[in-house]
Amino acid sequence: MPIADKVAAARKIDEVLKMLLARGGFRLKYRITVPPASPSTDWEQPVIVVDLAGPDSPVLLERGGDLLRAFEHIAHRALRLESEDHDKVSFDCMNQKAIRLRELKVTADLAAAQVRDTGVPFEFAPMSARERRMIHLAFQDSGDLRTESKGEAGRRCVVVYPQNTAR
Repeated sequence: MPIADKVAAARKIDEVLKMLLARGGFRLKYRITVPPASPSTDWEQPVIVVDLAGPDSPVLLERGGDLLRAFEHIAHRALRLESEDHDKVSFDCMNQKAIRLRELKVTADLAAAQVRDTGVPFEFAPMSARERRMIHLAFQDSGDLRTESKGEAGRRCVVVYPQNTAR
């Protein structure tokens, strides 16, 4: 179900987080915002952003942010979002997603330059579906390059090829 009422969705997320933080005994605070629509089409922007911070922030970021992603997943389930709408709600802690987004953009630029210079495909390290999508979006307007995902489950990654390379 797409997010028709952002305010109602934000209230639902607030209810879920209050319960999770209280029952889990987490020492965290959060801010839920609805950013204005961005004219940029390079990277899709979420319609609801939840920023968490506090003494237990490192716990959320352990093991690559597994707990932070779990909180986000619970919010997706509470809102009954279909998988294609998961990018519309984003949880972050200590600005880690923004830092990772910058890393992905820089890595995509370097990969593009390397493939253009050498003609040799570039394989990214395995990453989440959301990060793979960001990489694919970064290359969507590159007429001379194309991307494909390969691998299974936790080993799935993106490969950048020169456009004229056989599939």
